[in-house]
Amino acid sequence: MSYALATLWHERQRFLPGVLAVAFSALLIALQAGLMLGLFSITSIPIDHTRAHIWMGAPGVVSVDLGQTIRESFVARLAAQPEVVQAEPYLQGFSYWARPNDGGRELCMVIGSCLDEDALGAVAELTPAIRAKLTEPGAIAIDESDLERLGIDGVGATAEISNVRVRVVALTRGLKSLAGPYVFCSLTTARQLLLRFSPNQVTYVLAKCKNPVDAPRVVARLNETYKDVSAFTSWDFSKRSRLHWLFKTKAGVALGYAAILGLLVGAVVTSQTLYAANVASLREYAVLRALGIPRWRIAGMVLAQSFWVGLFGVALGFAGVWGAAGLAERFGANISLPLLLQVGTAMITMAVALLAGLTALRSLRLIEPAMLLR
Repeated sequence: MSYALATLWHERQRFLPGVLAVAFSALLIALQAGLMLGLFSITSIPIDHTRAHIWMGAPGVVSVDLGQTIRESFVARLAAQPEVVQAEPYLQGFSYWARPNDGGRELCMVIGSCLDEDALGAVAELTPAIRAKLTEPGAIAIDESDLERLGIDGVGATAEISNVRVRVVALTRGLKSLAGPYVFCSLTTARQLLLRFSPNQVTYVLAKCKNPVDAPRVVARLNETYKDVSAFTSWDFSKRSRLHWLFKTKAGVALGYAAILGLLVGAVVTSQTLYAANVASLREYAVLRALGIPRWRIAGMVLAQSFWVGLFGVALGFAGVWGAAGLAERFGANISLPLLLQVGTAMITMAVALLAGLTALRSLRLIEPAMLLR
């Protein structure tokens, strides 16, 4: 191992392209996967940014943004569970925003929730001051990143949603939507904007357990007892929503394909770079063979070199990943880099480097001491 490392340092100009190839592979894999995770985490914002432990909706609901109407009286079902300490209705649905600047229409996601201090459905970004303003008739809050898209200037602007006049009373930050801009409001305002809802209908019923660990047991009981609803823990519903967008939509398939393509490109480039470096070292290997070093020892050294190339490449690649993620965040792009993704990327990249080393071993077949006489 130490000899392989010394050789790498002595021949650093020869192996530097291999290190850069591994770094590029790690950078490409992590950024592609991080961008995909960050993008689809947007779809579960209504779940992840709220305090509810349990979400109950229509049978077979596949994503939080695709909920169907259920009866508001189902609130009593959740409230009757012994582990539940709070239950409340929640409205969500698509509607059309009429842009006041050009008269065009924009699809938006209307979210109506309770606005009390301990409300379960209000996102954390809605401060007590904003919630107080949203109790006014026709009052809404939107994310500041959607101002241009909706054709308005900011707080105080007026527009129409489903031919109902609304007024922007507050702006949020970090709640950019994937399908359509989020429009946050009270339950009363949401019923006016979502025309398909009758007074006794809601999209979801939310609940909070006295102990969060009881939520899976309550969900299992509800799904077994009632066949006219679907119940999920908040974590399961969030994962279900992301996986739906990832595997059931064209955007998810395209991003997944790009991530796999990045892995394959990195593997090919790394393999060819290390193979070229080993071919360039054939005369040195021939000297070792002439000194009586067995071929398997030389193969071990090549694999050790691949290991060090992979390790240095991963370290360099992750420095680039963190820098690129910080830069992307400044421009409003969300790149999610959880620890599991970083560990997985490092393991895959190291595996690619070692596989490239194994591929490079085919060059050892050309090693013969007679090469030194040519």
